[in-house]
Amino acid sequence: MQLNGISAVVTGGASGLGEATARALAKEGVKVAIFDMNAEKGEAVAASIGGVFCHVNVTSDDSVDAGFVKARAANGQERILINCAGTGNAAKTASRTRETGEIKHFPLDAFNMIIQINLVGTFRCIAKSAAGMLTLEPLADGERGAIVNTASVAAEDGQMGQAAYSASKGGVVGMTLPIARDLMSEGIRVNTILPGIFNTPLMNAAPQNVKDALAASVPFPKRLGLPEEYASLALEMCRNSYFNGEDVRIDGAIRMAPR
Repeated sequence: MQLNGISAVVTGGASGLGEATARALAKEGVKVAIFDMNAEKGEAVAASIGGVFCHVNVTSDDSVDAGFVKARAANGQERILINCAGTGNAAKTASRTRETGEIKHFPLDAFNMIIQINLVGTFRCIAKSAAGMLTLEPLADGERGAIVNTASVAAEDGQMGQAAYSASKGGVVGMTLPIARDLMSEGIRVNTILPGIFNTPLMNAAPQNVKDALAASVPFPKRLGLPEEYASLALEMCRNSYFNGEDVRIDGAIRMAPR
């Protein structure tokens, strides 16, 4: 797919992987709309790339619908959707408190929240964007659009405390191929990226010694991944029209031992 002049929506585009992808798309001449909850950062990023910001909560049908209406009014129907909106939490399925030995379990509302944002929110945006893409005339090879989702290496290699996060990201991986098959007759491709340990705002709370230890655990290169490296792969998945139904790790060959 030729990128110059077409439109794209990037969810979670105000920071981290999404911001890097929005900026990379804009450099290629793509008209970008950013969906995010952070209005201050989203507006700033959109202004810097000549895009449009849409205040969107991916867990809400009405919010996502309003976002697509605003984005399409400004840029036209998108041919690209990049799903980067997501979050995580950490808690063991069941455990004892260190101080008292009291038994507790993973709060189910916290589990459900992660599923609603990372999995259902991703599918919500896919379904609504794909329905819009069906209105487009096909390009070369009958192609109408490309969708790229964000999972995580935790989808395949989750650590302690990551039950909710791994379940949500595993769901994204699991639905990639069925959705690609659902949309194949309409010329819409669907792929998913599984990032390893990336230097994003989610890592900001970690002490430097923890970041250093994580970086040292990567076989090569021994550092955290850069959002621009994610963005490069996302754009290639859009450009390369034979890329379809794939789940691709970008993780420096890390395979994490339980800890």
